[in-house]
Amino acid sequence: MRILDRLVLGTFFKLFCLVLLASPPLFVIGDIAENLDDYIDRGLTGFEVAQSYLYQLPLFIQWSFPIAALLATVFTIHTMTAHREIVAAKAGGISFHRIILPIVGAGVLLTGVALALSEVVPRSNRISAQILRSETPGRTWRSDFVYRSEEGLTWQVDRLTAADGRMTGIILERPPGDAEPGLHVSAQGARYLEETGWQLTSGHLRTLRADSTELALQFNRLVLPEIDERPEELLEVPPEPEEMTYGEIDHLADIIQRTGGDARELLVKREQKISIPVTTLVIILFGAPLATSSKRGGAAYGIGLSLATVILFMMMLRVSGALGEAGALSPLVAAWLPNAVFGVAAAFFLARVRT
Repeated sequence: MRILDRLVLGTFFKLFCLVLLASPPLFVIGDIAENLDDYIDRGLTGFEVAQSYLYQLPLFIQWSFPIAALLATVFTIHTMTAHREIVAAKAGGISFHRIILPIVGAGVLLTGVALALSEVVPRSNRISAQILRSETPGRTWRSDFVYRSEEGLTWQVDRLTAADGRMTGIILERPPGDAEPGLHVSAQGARYLEETGWQLTSGHLRTLRADSTELALQFNRLVLPEIDERPEELLEVPPEPEEMTYGEIDHLADIIQRTGGDARELLVKREQKISIPVTTLVIILFGAPLATSSKRGGAAYGIGLSLATVILFMMMLRVSGALGEAGALSPLVAAWLPNAVFGVAAAFFLARVRT
């Protein structure tokens, strides 16, 4: 490795680590300011809130990767430009593209780390959410919830007590399909028996076939073979997309699509699990040629350029994500559009920079 490569990498990683350490506290302060009233209303203690943020650190670090990479790139290149180090390197026959090659290599490495974090973040987010929802491992009851089975059956339950296997206020629904009729069941209560599963009591059953043939009846006791979930399974709170890994989102989206549901939001989130970590490399390629100007102020120019780039990228990410969830763009295009736009811009600026 050349001395120049070590200089560039050393400066880049010093700045990167500095910003990476400074960014998470800013995210924590902003999130506390936004959610403090909610934490007080829930009766959460300071220790519980602090513990939840500790588990969110991998998420804040992942968010900081593109910002830290951009700031480190801009300040490294701009400082070398202002001190005429790039001019000296060019005079020695080293092109600008060769000068930034170590930073690009670092970007590839950091992208790999960010992709690895994308599998760690959902698990830590899940623990953090459980703390904020005051979920205890030994909890044996759940009230006023909705549950969707893999067979497409939607449960609405007033209260479940897993200790004695009982439910009250149950509504079960399944939309009609090509091979099976639609189903609507309401029952005052239910009891779980090891031999037969859930036994519904005192309710009404209604089926509707695709040809509009309808069947309605009243029952005192009813056992449906489609209901095979145990009480412990119904206690599990469905995770948010931020609490699921790529494979878990893919599995849930497949279930929703097979049962006629709309999984576009999940599909966009799934693709963003990969596209957002890759942003670290794209943002480095975009920022490096823009930082070569020596005619503007040092720190103010670097910070202004970085903030403008981050804000523009976040706006594009939100807009394209919303278009993907609305169906105007495919999930793949919606997730990768900001990276594609910034990648094309980076190629344009790199081609125009004086080498």
